[in-house]
Amino acid sequence: MSNNDEIKDINGATDPITPIDFTPHSEETQTFSYKFRWLHIVVVSFLLVSMTTGWFVLTARSVFVEVEPITAQMSIDTGTSIKLGQRYLMRTGSYQLTLQNDGYHDMTTRLIVGEEQSQTHPFVMRKLPGIVSFDSATIAEARVRIDSVDIGQTPLMNVEVEPGEHQLSISKDRYLDFGETITIEGRSVEQSYSASLEPAWATVSLTTTPSGADVLVDGELVGTTPINAEIIQGQRDLVLKLAGHKAWQEEFDILAGEDFSVALIELEPADGLLFIQSNPTAASVTIGGEFKGLTPLEVALPPGQSHELTFFKNGYNSNSLSIQTEANEERELNIDLEPILMTVSVMAQPEGAELYVDGEFRGAANQTIELMAASQQIEIRKAGFIPYSTEFTSRPGLEQVINVSLKSLEQARLEQIKPVIVSAAGQTLKLFYPGAFTMGASRREAGRRPNENLRDIKLERPFYLSNREVTNAEFRLFNEEHSSGTLEGLTLDNQAQPVVRITWTQAALFCNWLSDQESLPRFYEVAGEDVVGFNAEATGYRLPSEAEWSWAARTDGSGNQLKYSWGEMLPPPENSGNFADVTAQSYLGQIMFNYNDGYLATAPVATFEANQYELYDMSGNVSEWVHDFYGAVGSAGGVEVDPLGPSEGQFHTIRGSSWAHGSVTELRLSFRDFGEEARDDVGFRIARYLEE
Repeated sequence: MSNNDEIKDINGATDPITPIDFTPHSEETQTFSYKFRWLHIVVVSFLLVSMTTGWFVLTARSVFVEVEPITAQMSIDTGTSIKLGQRYLMRTGSYQLTLQNDGYHDMTTRLIVGEEQSQTHPFVMRKLPGIVSFDSATIAEARVRIDSVDIGQTPLMNVEVEPGEHQLSISKDRYLDFGETITIEGRSVEQSYSASLEPAWATVSLTTTPSGADVLVDGELVGTTPINAEIIQGQRDLVLKLAGHKAWQEEFDILAGEDFSVALIELEPADGLLFIQSNPTAASVTIGGEFKGLTPLEVALPPGQSHELTFFKNGYNSNSLSIQTEANEERELNIDLEPILMTVSVMAQPEGAELYVDGEFRGAANQTIELMAASQQIEIRKAGFIPYSTEFTSRPGLEQVINVSLKSLEQARLEQIKPVIVSAAGQTLKLFYPGAFTMGASRREAGRRPNENLRDIKLERPFYLSNREVTNAEFRLFNEEHSSGTLEGLTLDNQAQPVVRITWTQAALFCNWLSDQESLPRFYEVAGEDVVGFNAEATGYRLPSEAEWSWAARTDGSGNQLKYSWGEMLPPPENSGNFADVTAQSYLGQIMFNYNDGYLATAPVATFEANQYELYDMSGNVSEWVHDFYGAVGSAGGVEVDPLGPSEGQFHTIRGSSWAHGSVTELRLSFRDFGEEARDDVGFRIARYLEE
């Protein structure tokens, strides 16, 4: 339709169509209008609070805090908690809880909320001490003790005493002790206790004729007669003494508060006093046929009577006499006894020995001598020889000869050496006289390691070596808390199994402890808990040197050296030792499939056959710490005499195979290992030098 088109109405009239001007909106001119409302913030905040609260309620635990006393004021100072009645909603975690109550110590502690949905946590507050006073009625300065602790003398005011039952005792010299069980309320409550002390004595009345006698109670002078003596209860020894009279003595059981009187005591005139001496001394004395003692001797004799005295001594003729004394007289009597002499021949080897009789030098030992017919000490001595000593009694009418051959000191020393000794912990040690041998292995030997250089060794000092490894039972005598642990569910801690999981230092300290038990000089020098050196001259217990261990393991006493403890070939014969075998194939990588010892880990010591020197487990069971530091060896040349290893180092040498070893390298007796830390396959055995 064009601009000139027309529209006709129903009546046929026409209207022209007029175009309108149109302009579309551009994107730059489009706008959006939003009006801010506070209601929106309220709604969003409510939703956030609701979500947070719901999350807290869903993840919180119901906690009841039970406090004794129930009146305590409680505050939870950390974390978030909501109190609902007597319970709290709290999330798992740690909270600081503060409790306060009159009469109790303030308490700040930790409340640990666990995973349980509903849980109760009890707390008991500690009461404050009670305020207590003590007195002992009219008797002051009585000693007060609570639970045997001295707290002072009465009167004692306002003493703080912890709540609960206590044993109260109040005591004072010469009074009976007072004691009772008291209950202290605590919470600063004031309490008081009073004791009435009863006298611990009785009054004893004593009168004598004549009067003026000293009264002694248990040897202590308390006065003179007549007297009313206050005597402490108990069994008492009463003695009355008056010059010129015999002492009166009697024992009484005195009961506190039970006074009594002793009937009039008539004191008897004193005996005459006779002091008897003899030459020689120690002669037996009888008076009227009754034995009185040995001279020198003081005896009391009734006055005005004749007394028959007889003197006896072995080797002497007896002597008798009569004597009479006056009342209160003091006399001395000296008696000489004639000896009975017999002829005795003395023959001694070697020549030049000397004879002593009762410690007195009597000349050359080879002689005929007159000796008393009595027991006397005969000694024969010579420098460089063990003295001979005996009790000898010559017999009248008999020809007697003393025939002696003295033993040299060296001969005696050799006879005193024990081929086997037993330590204080029960270990058996054998004595060895070693010699020269070669340590290490040839470069051509299969399995040899670079640390096995050949070394010429000469062992000159005899030494003792234990025939088995130290057990758990023996080590726990030194350290009762030690445990060797478990392996693959099997215990290594039975009494008879070898001790493991110990360091070299612990093994050395055990040796020092063992020396202390037998009062032997310590081999190892210790500062605190560390071994800082050793005394090579000491004969106390120690770890064997590497050279000693190697000699005992490899030599056979005929000049030959063993490759393995059983010989030269693998596999080992049955019952040769405890090694890595089919028993341990589930646990160890390298094992011997053609050997079965029946043990996964350690076996009781000495289970398997001993070696050529009757030493057990020199191969297998556990490897062993030895004395030496680990270091370069065999390069200096020449013969090493009684070597004890490098002077210092970080590691110590380990010798011998263990239950964990099954290769050619490890099973060889020349195999050397080293370490610093404790292991479950390393133990030790003990040694010591022969005392010279």
